[in-house]
Amino acid sequence: MRRLSSLASRASAALSNLSQERLHLQKFNRAKIQPTTQSTTSGRVDQRRTNDDVEAISTSRGTVASKPSLVSVEKTPLSAQNNFIPVDRQYVARILSRNDWFLLLDHEVKARRIILNPQAVVSILQNQENPLHALRFFIWVSNFDPLVSRNQSVKGVLSNVLHREGPVVLSIELLQDIKNSGFRVSEELLCILIGSWGRLGLAKYCADIFGQISFLGISPSTRLYNSVIDALVKSNSLDLAYLKFQQMSADGCKPDRFTYNILIHGVCRIGVVDEALRLVKQMETSGHSPNVHTYTILIDGFCNAKRVDEVFRLVETMKQKNVYPNEATIRSLIQGVFRCTAPIKAFELLIGYMEKNPILQKFTCDTLLCCLCNCFMAREAAVFLRKISERGYLPDSSTFDIILTCFIKKLDIDETCEILDNFLKRGVKVGFNTYIVLIEALHNAGKHVEGDRYYELMIKDGLLSNVFSCNMVIDCFCKVNMMGRAANTLREMQHTGIAPNRVTFNTLISGYCKDGEVRKAQELLEMLLKHGFLPDIFTFTSIIDGLCRAHRIEDAFGCFTEMVEWGVNPNAVTYNILIYSLCVAGDIGKSMKLVRKMKANGVSPDIFSFNALIQSFCRMNKVEKAKDVFISVLTLGLNPDNYTYTSLIKALCESGKFDEAKKLFLSMEANNCFPDSYTCNLFLDHLLKQAHFEDANEIAKRCKEKGILVKPIPLP
Repeated sequence: MRRLSSLASRASAALSNLSQERLHLQKFNRAKIQPTTQSTTSGRVDQRRTNDDVEAISTSRGTVASKPSLVSVEKTPLSAQNNFIPVDRQYVARILSRNDWFLLLDHEVKARRIILNPQAVVSILQNQENPLHALRFFIWVSNFDPLVSRNQSVKGVLSNVLHREGPVVLSIELLQDIKNSGFRVSEELLCILIGSWGRLGLAKYCADIFGQISFLGISPSTRLYNSVIDALVKSNSLDLAYLKFQQMSADGCKPDRFTYNILIHGVCRIGVVDEALRLVKQMETSGHSPNVHTYTILIDGFCNAKRVDEVFRLVETMKQKNVYPNEATIRSLIQGVFRCTAPIKAFELLIGYMEKNPILQKFTCDTLLCCLCNCFMAREAAVFLRKISERGYLPDSSTFDIILTCFIKKLDIDETCEILDNFLKRGVKVGFNTYIVLIEALHNAGKHVEGDRYYELMIKDGLLSNVFSCNMVIDCFCKVNMMGRAANTLREMQHTGIAPNRVTFNTLISGYCKDGEVRKAQELLEMLLKHGFLPDIFTFTSIIDGLCRAHRIEDAFGCFTEMVEWGVNPNAVTYNILIYSLCVAGDIGKSMKLVRKMKANGVSPDIFSFNALIQSFCRMNKVEKAKDVFISVLTLGLNPDNYTYTSLIKALCESGKFDEAKKLFLSMEANNCFPDSYTCNLFLDHLLKQAHFEDANEIAKRCKEKGILVKPIPLP
């Protein structure tokens, strides 16, 4: 044990003390409980004293008349113990924070206040804030009921807790605590701990502990080797993983299929696919045939290496060896091909693959359609969808929502509605968010009758059932300038017993302010107060915006002052609205004072704060002042956007400073701003008007290389 203790002491101070510090903090934050004293003869606590301790814990929870139960099981027959019962996690944490936690847990389970089934154990584990508590509980469960501890859900939750809240290291204190409990670190537990260290990147610690396992009374096994090799691969220590792989035979352990798959995954992840193929051959020589998981890893690796032709050869090899692809394999194939080739080429290759494999599998179609939509290939997706629907394909709701959202954005709205109606007749359900996007698109296109029809379908499907969905409908109507419908939705939700919240009123206030109806917004503000809500930053900012839109700037500043009196601090958006309005009104001096006030009040100006100033100076032909503001933007570490550059480039061109304009245009990408089509065409127009054909051709060529659509350059 001395060597293992030495190893723990070699871990960094932060690493070795982290778990203990968290444990002490947990103890001080909870009610103080005096630890029990252990018997000097047998090492066990007197049962009567244990009962008294349970009473003490119960009393500290505020229950005096009767002992609380960890899990409410009074009068519950043994046959019903598999049913899940809510767990008092604070009570469990109190027990697990004590020195005699193992005795108290024994008592609780014997008193039938702890029900040991996987669901209850999972609930206790995942709600422990201190990872040491979770570890203690798992150790106790492993010894009390090994069958429950071997449950995959239980092990998975413990692994996540140790990763999320850890690291938990094998410190001297922890090893002594386990020894005092009469338990030991099992192979099962060590595999879980090693896995958590690997996910946290503690590669060296994994390797060091594995080298000392004999002092824990554990012998090396293939399973333990697999755990440490997997942890080393996950912590990006492939060299160490290979070293452990080579040591297996010295310890009498033979690599199995899992060992090879772990290493194949490691080399594929870094793109060394030829080494992966060598490992596959070695795997076969050792008597382990590659399985579907092996091929899935290889497919993903070859896609990462952009060796797409070999990907399809791998698929053929699978078929020859009677290894059938699963959903993960197909997903890796389709997503990988799209990742490593141009979308159109990927679609052609995958259609060819599907034609050679005529058995239509739903998840294949789902994945391909999702990839097409993610690449905005709506036309190809629509043609493919029609073709496979003729063969009986029906997408599930989540896939259909992705498809429909893409169609709404990229296809003709009438064609989208036709496709939707065909699938609705066949029983496909549409999600609430997709309905909202569609209704908004139809109303924006002036197709109000169709928009109302889908609105009624949404209600018929029971999707408008709570305040959150009602708020989204109100927001939708506000965006399409249908404030009457938005207000009616508020009345309808109140009529059906759905109480509005502050978001409801804020959404309507914002809608009315953008529509220029400040009076109605003020009426809604009164309603908000009557319903017991206080105005927040969103409320005040919306009203200030509405007043500025109505050119009532003095009233907007009055609202700004009132906002502060209400204890609501303005943010950058609030200041930007006022700065922009002052610039539009021509009062650039006051707007600059407001920027300085903004800084003094601890609110950092953003690029929108300065854009209004730059645009104002450019309109006033004060290009030098605009350039000074631009320099301030760069000095503050802000990234100028296309509005900033377009305003300056236009002003420089109009001032005849084409060299400066060109230099500014070419510097955009260096400042993380990529010119859009509008900026490029505006600059080209100015160059062509002044017969700067050479510069125009150079800029047009650069735009073409970047895929930016620009007007053709006429011959001089």
